[in-house]
Amino acid sequence: MKAAAFLSAFALTLGTQAAEPLDIGSRWEPFVDEFLVAAKQGLELKLHEPVRREVVLTTDKPWEGPTCGYFSVIQDGRKVRLYYRGSAGGSDHSDAQVTCFVESEDGIHFTRPKLGLIEAGGTKDNNVVWRGVESHNFAPFLDSNPNARPGERYKALGGVKLPGKNWHQGETPGGLYAFVSPDGVHWKKMKTEPVITKGAFDSQNLAFWDVTRSRYASYSRIFSNKVRAIQSMASADFLTWSDGVPHTYAKDVPAEHFYTSATVPCPTAPHLFLSFPKRFATSRVKVPGHSGGPGVSDAVFMSSRDGTHWDRPFLEAWVRPGPDLRNWTERSNMTACGIYESSDTEWSLYISEHYRHPDHRIRRLTVRRQGFASMHADARGGEFTTHPLKCPGGRLRLNFATSATGFIKIEAIDDQDKVLVKSAEIFGDEFETDVLDTTRLAGSTFRLRFLMKDADLYALRFAD
Repeated sequence: MKAAAFLSAFALTLGTQAAEPLDIGSRWEPFVDEFLVAAKQGLELKLHEPVRREVVLTTDKPWEGPTCGYFSVIQDGRKVRLYYRGSAGGSDHSDAQVTCFVESEDGIHFTRPKLGLIEAGGTKDNNVVWRGVESHNFAPFLDSNPNARPGERYKALGGVKLPGKNWHQGETPGGLYAFVSPDGVHWKKMKTEPVITKGAFDSQNLAFWDVTRSRYASYSRIFSNKVRAIQSMASADFLTWSDGVPHTYAKDVPAEHFYTSATVPCPTAPHLFLSFPKRFATSRVKVPGHSGGPGVSDAVFMSSRDGTHWDRPFLEAWVRPGPDLRNWTERSNMTACGIYESSDTEWSLYISEHYRHPDHRIRRLTVRRQGFASMHADARGGEFTTHPLKCPGGRLRLNFATSATGFIKIEAIDDQDKVLVKSAEIFGDEFETDVLDTTRLAGSTFRLRFLMKDADLYALRFAD
């Protein structure tokens, strides 16, 4: 496929023009949005569904039960933990709720540590690390702040609003408390008062260290025009938080109930935030007579580059309920917050199934490394051109896959479309391979043109 012939046959679809050349340095840029794309023809940004893998946990202990929820995934070295609420049928405001965790060396085979800390279910021979109403939505994370104290390596938010008039507008007592721990097992409150009080909080309200902006970010539940929505806040010290900023979307994106957000910095690209909301269709009934009432849920995918405005190029589900009727009852299909980098080629996520059923459980999902979405070409082929890029030099490196007859070809072009350097046709299925030497172009500005056929481009970067 020759570029000139292709361009003579088709007019490129223009994207948003960048005011200044983009300086992406040596960071990875996954194709979950069209940030890099100035124009394209014959290609689409494609969402990739995860693969359902093993059931890794059934919440069948006396202190757990069918309404366990709000799972958080924490990777500490090669070990991965799943934290979650054990409720055993209690109310949202019950002090009998507990926070539990299981752990694994491979993300598949999980065990409950016997901690002996807190009595629950008539025994201390359990995996419980906290007991109290804060366990309703206790959401821990491993703090990557380089200045975090050794005794505060783990942090968490947890808490609810007390019942009363306009509780969902944040007008009743209560809120989110800040917790710290040296090891993820022994926890204490940072303050006796809640640190965030403006919000509804009847959800998983999470936080993490935003390495790009050197501050903590939190994402919590609000109601906007009676629709479950998400707000973001920022903090320098995890104690004093900014006012909440509701998520914004493009004008053509419909308002939908997002029960949780499962927001995380993208592994390998922490400047980019990924979110996996549980989308709640509140009035639909698939299984008449279900004790939990109406509603069905699935999981969607979205991303953000500033944490406030969210891109939703994919309005379809990322995870559907599937043929199992027990996943068609109200609060199933809730993606856990966190991504486990289970290998150099695969990432693991986790999702709840069979909520409010006796065999409530957690299943592992897998995606290709950086493979939530791609710039996709079918067998007819197509091309796209990037915005002008500041070239750091080195080699252009891709995460890509093609068919046996497919290919990707890359050209660096100037503002007059003159080809400065080009690659051969590349094909295969590779996660990080050098495709174009731009060493002699270091310090200059150019655009990249990709000609593709039956191929997916997942991510790119410049590397030394």
